[in-house]
Amino acid sequence: MALTEAFVAGPAAPAVRDITLGQMLEQAARSAPDRVALIAGVPKVQQGRISTYLAKEEREEESFMRIAHHGEKGASHAVTYYAVVETSGPLLSWVSLKPVTGRTHQLRAHMAHIGHPIVGDPKYFSLENWQLPGGMQNKLHLLARRIVVPHPRGGVIDATAPLPPHMQQSWNLLGLDATRYDPIVDAPEE
Repeated sequence: MALTEAFVAGPAAPAVRDITLGQMLEQAARSAPDRVALIAGVPKVQQGRISTYLAKEEREEESFMRIAHHGEKGASHAVTYYAVVETSGPLLSWVSLKPVTGRTHQLRAHMAHIGHPIVGDPKYFSLENWQLPGGMQNKLHLLARRIVVPHPRGGVIDATAPLPPHMQQSWNLLGLDATRYDPIVDAPEE
């Protein structure tokens, strides 16, 4: 019995049972999920690539990722593609994010680096005099929305997650259409 058999039930079970957990994790690692986020402000460049080095920094009882220089001890290259899907005036934007690399807090650090931190981010949101619009919850507005992984027997497994309640509430308040086309779906791989 494959390790996954105990965790797989329903109509897809026969097709998935023979896949080992290691194979599933390897496939998932090669297929980064598409993510959506609500960010502060509107980027001047509506679609772009963020390429930096990130390094872990420890401060008192917490750690975070900071922008680093090439060759700096502990620095790893990180690449993220982003695209503005829709805006709500000049204060907020719904963006699609596609990480090419998978660094800790990469998306959160990258968006803060370009001056558009993710709404509700307790580590990386540090804009002065910025207030959350009324009715929105101060929770992280970042979601791994969709992942597509190849199935070892052919075809793909395509899974899409709905917005969590706090994000759906924000989308409703701002009049954003969660079904809009995602312009970054076809971003290049590196």
